[in-house]
Amino acid sequence: MHSFDLPLLLGQAQAQGGEQGALGGIMTFIPFILIIGVFYFLIIRPQNKKQKDTQKMLSALKKGDKAITIGGIHGTICAVRESSVVLKVDDNTKIEFSRSAIASITAVAKEDDSSEEKTTEEKSEK
Repeated sequence: MHSFDLPLLLGQAQAQGGEQGALGGIMTFIPFILIIGVFYFLIIRPQNKKQKDTQKMLSALKKGDKAITIGGIHGTICAVRESSVVLKVDDNTKIEFSRSAIASITAVAKEDDSSEEKTTEEKSEK
């Protein structure tokens, strides 16, 4: 090798080392980005979806629905108020609960409109 080639080779080696250093810095953040992505898709996103479904269910409560409270009490909704729901749990027993205390709806009340449509259809067939 000639002596004038040595500084040229050292300059190329330093340039490549600098590029690898920048890439190495980015590569250290990739595992953190992947962990955040996994947390989002496995924990945060399903929780947000469940919360939206619960809010939709609570806003759609109506008289006649069969509901279960978070305490495990089964009953039929006999009145819906702005922030509470009255459940009929026995013949003469009614209990008022906060809307947020309703855990699930087991049976949805039949719409009055559908029964009217059936009777109208039956009359028209005769």
